[in-house]
Amino acid sequence: MERPQPPGGVERPRLRRTAAAVTSLVALAATSLIAGPAGASAPEGPCALPRTGAHHSLGLDTWNASYPRPDRALDAVMIFLSFPDSAPLADPAELAADHFPATSRFYEQASYGKFALRAHPQLQWFRMPHASTDYGIRRDWEPARRTAYLRDALAAADPAVDFSRYDVVYLVADPDAPGVDSDATKVVNFDRPMRADGTDIRRIVTVFERHPPDRNVLAHETGHVFDLADLYHRPTNGKGDWDTYVGDWDVMGSQFGMAPDLFGWHKWKLGWLDQRQVRCVPPTGTSLLTLEPIAAAPTPGGSAGTRLAVVRTGRNTALAIEARAATGNDLHTCTEGVLIYRVRSETASGGGPVEVVDTHPGGEACWDRSVYPPLADAPLGVGETFTVEGERTRVEVADRTPTGAWTVKITPEVAP
Repeated sequence: MERPQPPGGVERPRLRRTAAAVTSLVALAATSLIAGPAGASAPEGPCALPRTGAHHSLGLDTWNASYPRPDRALDAVMIFLSFPDSAPLADPAELAADHFPATSRFYEQASYGKFALRAHPQLQWFRMPHASTDYGIRRDWEPARRTAYLRDALAAADPAVDFSRYDVVYLVADPDAPGVDSDATKVVNFDRPMRADGTDIRRIVTVFERHPPDRNVLAHETGHVFDLADLYHRPTNGKGDWDTYVGDWDVMGSQFGMAPDLFGWHKWKLGWLDQRQVRCVPPTGTSLLTLEPIAAAPTPGGSAGTRLAVVRTGRNTALAIEARAATGNDLHTCTEGVLIYRVRSETASGGGPVEVVDTHPGGEACWDRSVYPPLADAPLGVGETFTVEGERTRVEVADRTPTGAWTVKITPEVAP
């Protein structure tokens, strides 16, 4: 990872490179942006926004059943692809170790142990029929060539791999092959599933990372497999900051973030938080509550406590409030406190479905480590109060308990 540049509008090319590569795109046909079939066992309550037709909608009143829900153990196969124009320099076991057990550990911590991602790397090279340069691998891949790559990869592995046994498919290309472009790492969604071993394959994670890879890149891509949206902002001309929406505060914004644990809203959507850990704030009066850090593991045998407070601000909008501390996946954060962010269930992936509220406008922190220093100091500390303009909601951090939780007062509909 390159050292970030000081603030001042200068793009940090290395940090932006991989973010550009992770947008979920179409494969054989246009990616389906329909809401998808509803599933059972979705969050309920007055602050659960409705799922809309937006791609990777953050509505969570129903679950899109075309995606596997990570509320149980899921099995992932990792397939390593070589090409006739290059002899691999790395061993498949080395490449598997680039991603596992780190990715499984990320999700085990993020889910409070409720989800296990079980990796099954096939420790051999599966030879593709054509040279790596023949496939035209790049970030915005020509669809016909991408289709040919995917079909050839499944055909090469199928004699040795029973795809019916797996919930997630990772295709890992030889990183030293001349035609491999690491910007092409992404999840490919199929409008019509591909078939192998009598099972439908609805999406594939195509991995073209260098060895060693970018930090947390597979955790980010796997989030798309579970219907999570890209939270970064992609400039139209490719220049400028990519992390203006959420900064360091979620791996779906940047895999380089100092505090990459998933937002509490994401954990609610995925089934790792339930109504006992989510507080729907009434529209009037002041609510006093204690927020446990979102990344902290629950006390063994004890209650998980309140992890997320939600203020409903419209049919498809809400304010989410949670505590962030240096623990779990957020161990390396440089600031702690109470984070506020907007959620929009009608906004598609990449369009800003989540926006962190900058409670210290004009300030910044950790310019030498943060992907976006203006939001690195976004959390409120003890004794601080902030009124979110537009939503007219006041958040006051009254205290921090001896156990590390934050006592918070939330008052919606503050007079302008």
